[in-house]
Amino acid sequence: MNTRQNKLMMRAALSTVFAFGLGFGAFAQQNNNWQNQDLKQDTVFGISTEKAYKELLKGKKAVPVVVGVLDGGVETTHEDLKSVIWTNKKEIAGNGKDDDKNGYIDDVHGWNFLGSAKGSVDHETLELTRVLRRDSAKFNNQTAQTVKAEDLPAFEAYQKAKIDFEKQKDEAENAVANISALKGVLDEMVKKMGKDNPDQADFKNVQTQTGMEDRLKGIMVSQLENTTYRDFYESQIQKGLDHYQKQLEYNLNMSYDPRPELVGDNYADSKERFYGNNDVAGPDASHGTHVSGIIAADRTNNLGIKGVADHVQIMGVRSVPDGDERDKDVANAIRYAVDNGAKVLNMSFGKAYSWDKKIVDDAVKYAMSKDVLIIQAAGNDNKNLDVEKSFPDRRYEGGGIADAYIVVGASGPKDDQTLKASFSNYGKTTVDVFAPGVQIYSTVPGSKYEAYNGTSMASPVVAGLAALIRSYYPKLKAAQVKEIIMKTVTKVNHDVEISGEEGEQAKVVPFSDLSISGGIVNAYEALKLAATYK
Repeated sequence: MNTRQNKLMMRAALSTVFAFGLGFGAFAQQNNNWQNQDLKQDTVFGISTEKAYKELLKGKKAVPVVVGVLDGGVETTHEDLKSVIWTNKKEIAGNGKDDDKNGYIDDVHGWNFLGSAKGSVDHETLELTRVLRRDSAKFNNQTAQTVKAEDLPAFEAYQKAKIDFEKQKDEAENAVANISALKGVLDEMVKKMGKDNPDQADFKNVQTQTGMEDRLKGIMVSQLENTTYRDFYESQIQKGLDHYQKQLEYNLNMSYDPRPELVGDNYADSKERFYGNNDVAGPDASHGTHVSGIIAADRTNNLGIKGVADHVQIMGVRSVPDGDERDKDVANAIRYAVDNGAKVLNMSFGKAYSWDKKIVDDAVKYAMSKDVLIIQAAGNDNKNLDVEKSFPDRRYEGGGIADAYIVVGASGPKDDQTLKASFSNYGKTTVDVFAPGVQIYSTVPGSKYEAYNGTSMASPVVAGLAALIRSYYPKLKAAQVKEIIMKTVTKVNHDVEISGEEGEQAKVVPFSDLSISGGIVNAYEALKLAATYK
């Protein structure tokens, strides 16, 4: 392969690997509570939670608030979460009976809508894949000239989805090829060194023979400043490769469908409510456990981290697999959480296509009628949601909007042009607020801790704040809590950078153009304002 091909492959591979963004570095290790810190006191753009506890909440009474974590699973035995896990006191654990007659047997800590007695769904397809599979029988051999006039809009949507699918599949295939090539070169370099876990000095001294090796050497010398080779390799190279291989094997595989065997519901019946099992952790509880820790990790046990809220009970409602969540499961998860006492719901998920938006809309309307506040992550595609579709969507089909519903973008620790997280979606009319979502250190399975990036991390920061307000001021309505959070953001009056698509230059825009509120949530100011509400 020639030098130009080397450079192109290297650039694509590195872009893919480092955009993946899992693992943690020196910043997260040294600032493992930065989201709760104060900009003036601590020089990182947190939400001033610790300041609020110290100056506003000391000695004040609070009541427990149940937060429904609608996610991929929660480890209820984690050392930093077990004291804050919701327990259904009306249910007798392990007796195989529906003691509280709510339709869910042994739902002691929540429910899993992604399983049955046969087990639980782990990997799933994208909704895009499912929509194409559904519509291909009708439209695959049609053209714009042969399709019926009344079917033309659906046909055009199908054609657009096909293009999107092929683009994503090509990107995944290219990523696998590129990362595999990078991995191969790195493996050869390490083999030359004769060590399983070479350090920074080893990479400085290695002799390179190609342009790719030379660039990799420089990158590894830089990366090993704050981590080990083995940790870097596992968290970046191997995890990145696994991610895209799984996309091809499961997410973008038109013939893959685990639903009939592992869930066994009648998927055509969107109103079916009673299916699933009580395994709230599921096959991989890393994401939901991380989210739960951000909201409510025990603040009194001197272990790990401190959650935003100190009087919270976490209810795990498993509805998000590795792939896109299904609308039926999301709707049922919302209803289950509401019916079992949750007053705040965190939804750190989203997708570009919807199978049955109305069934989710109906569930959201139900939550609004029961005075429940919904917090949703804006998404991690660096897109403007004012022009790009994303689901769930608080705007109802046919008109109307959910009033007690907050959409959250992700911000970083520095009050400069990098304040908007490079991956975060945004929208002047569709995203409400921003909150910390870069290198957020929190709980993961096995009573361990890691730092993740994402609006998935920013959303529970706001869910924790909402629960904090509702616990200390329990008479406030959900819509009032949203109003308080929106009114008390720390306004950002400078420009930030929005990274461009591949080959495009970044652009600089006012931060105030990225959301309705134009700021970062502030727990201290929110609690001050909440005290004045009647």
